[in-house]
Amino acid sequence: METTTVQAMLNVDQIRKDFPILSRQIHGKPLVYLDNAATSQKPQVVLDALSQYYSNTNANVHRGIHLLAEEATEAYEAVRVKTARFLNAPSEKCIVFTRNATESVNLLAQSWGRSQLKPGDEILLTEMEHHSNLVPWQMVAEQTQAKLQFIPVTDDGYLALGQIDSLISSKTKIVSLTLMSNVLGTINAVDEVIEKAQALGAKVFLDAAQAAPHMPIDVQALGCDALVCSSHKMLGPTGVGVLYAKEELLEAMPPFLGGGEMILDVKLEKSTWNEVPFKFEAGTPNIAGVVAFGAALDYLTELGMENVRAYEHQIAEYAFEKLSAQPDVHIYGPQNATDRGAVFSFSIDELHPHDIGTVLDAHGIAVRAGHHCAKPLMRRYGVPAMARASFYIYNQLSDVDKLIEGIQEVRHFFKIKH
Repeated sequence: METTTVQAMLNVDQIRKDFPILSRQIHGKPLVYLDNAATSQKPQVVLDALSQYYSNTNANVHRGIHLLAEEATEAYEAVRVKTARFLNAPSEKCIVFTRNATESVNLLAQSWGRSQLKPGDEILLTEMEHHSNLVPWQMVAEQTQAKLQFIPVTDDGYLALGQIDSLISSKTKIVSLTLMSNVLGTINAVDEVIEKAQALGAKVFLDAAQAAPHMPIDVQALGCDALVCSSHKMLGPTGVGVLYAKEELLEAMPPFLGGGEMILDVKLEKSTWNEVPFKFEAGTPNIAGVVAFGAALDYLTELGMENVRAYEHQIAEYAFEKLSAQPDVHIYGPQNATDRGAVFSFSIDELHPHDIGTVLDAHGIAVRAGHHCAKPLMRRYGVPAMARASFYIYNQLSDVDKLIEGIQEVRHFFKIKH
């Protein structure tokens, strides 16, 4: 797609005006925000939705017959419908609100996993998982004496899917993997994994925390049993996560948390559970956050997720070209822009990523530096950490140029000849 066409589809100049924080100066320099894989910035409509809820509607949901309570409930439940539509879920009953994608994975692990797994069963993960899709399964494996298996990662950042037949068997009960790596940017070809796992009776869960903000998601087309994502990476507030799961799966899962709202009846000795999805939403939820998440979903829907993916592919192509031209810069992950999102983890010869990030910050460029909650993947590549630049809808091609200029400043600061 030509640059002018994609630009016209998104009107990036106008999009940038919707984000107040982008007008900030950092250390006297214009902010270049390239840490979107960690969290996205928020458009004014999301900030307004938070303020308007607390100013005009604030009340608890599902528990009152007065007008404010009814308005709050209506606003909250409307976002459940929007979320189902955004993911193409068959029903809003398939959508559970949590605090974040991490809690959504823990819900799956402790509810479905702990109730279904027995000694000798196997859980299949990958070497590229975020700790949030690794640690919960480690915990439930220890609790149930199930065994963890892992799909290896190739040198160029792909899953070694040629080994799938030897890793998935009748012992495999759960397969949980990322749809897009938060480190390598790899968009995983999950279709084969889902087909082979489900054919043997395993459930397949997808971590879409990185994918959902950047590409269309259709859970029915994917065929996964469950999928998790997080509001704060999708232009929405922190403190709101999403669990999509097939309704029959939710029906079979015991509650994860106990308390108000998740019950149908309570007696001193015993309680019965509410219908799905409410049996998984104990206590007062982050109502304002969910309502503002709805504004973020509206914003992304109006842009069109196909347009978001097309524009970010353009940025990825340009960034890959510019970074690849730097002889001392090593890019981790697929060595092309087609198989990845606009996420680039890299290193510069002789330098620690924290030093890279510190110098870039002095020039107003915000990148992430560290293990990116993927320590096993760092060990796989033999490094303690990586620097990471991640782009989103409000970034421009000129931000890539500024990153390259920043890398030149890093070299200058550490007196590295180029």
